[in-house]
Amino acid sequence: MSKPQYRPLQLHPKTGELLLRLPSPHDNIIITPPRMSDAETIISYMNDPALYYWLEGPPFPYLPEHADCWLNQVKEGTDAAIAELERANAEHPDGPPVIVSSCPMRCLREEREDGSDVFLGDVTLLRERWPDLEDRVLKESLAKPNAERPIGDPDIVWCIGDYIAPSHHGKGIMTAAIKTLMQEWAIPRMGVRQIRVETFTDNIGSRRVFEKLGFVYEKTIALESRFLNSGRRIDGMDILWWKAE
Repeated sequence: MSKPQYRPLQLHPKTGELLLRLPSPHDNIIITPPRMSDAETIISYMNDPALYYWLEGPPFPYLPEHADCWLNQVKEGTDAAIAELERANAEHPDGPPVIVSSCPMRCLREEREDGSDVFLGDVTLLRERWPDLEDRVLKESLAKPNAERPIGDPDIVWCIGDYIAPSHHGKGIMTAAIKTLMQEWAIPRMGVRQIRVETFTDNIGSRRVFEKLGFVYEKTIALESRFLNSGRRIDGMDILWWKAE
């Protein structure tokens, strides 16, 4: 791509979207902005017990209006991220890539041999909000200053939210996707220096994904009366950290 402020992104040959491509052996997987046409696939995933069993945020059952609402919300964020890149490119057309506030790609897609692709899941970087804390005052005392720190501040604590289609669990795709997102965008383009993640204590697979990426277990937080929208009770969260050396 000729625009220096978009590096290292590529353009989708059919849609013109920005994308990050995973390295081999997962180079048929790309990360792009969301599409409103993803709704039907998202609904099917979110109502699959192999997925909603592990998710706290999404409603259950997951209805078309939920998908439309979520897509509109996240699309607003990725559109703003793209606009930020365009402004940076106008202001620094010949300069090195500048630090930006967010990432315009979050939706995992698998490319098919016929050139089409299918939505697989979501992976995103957000400023940490300490969802494990049940003390609202303490949570706000941490989350508010974290949200107010300026772009590129190394003291910003980030977090990662992710899910992938049950049909693609256990294939190493999410590990590769998070690694690519961190190495190609979060660290060089957002100035990310520390990431805190929470995994349910019984979600061994999710914890292993982060441990493979160098995240270090800190502690387990016991939870009281925490229920998912599916009705499942959560007893605790494991806390892991990644920090730049």
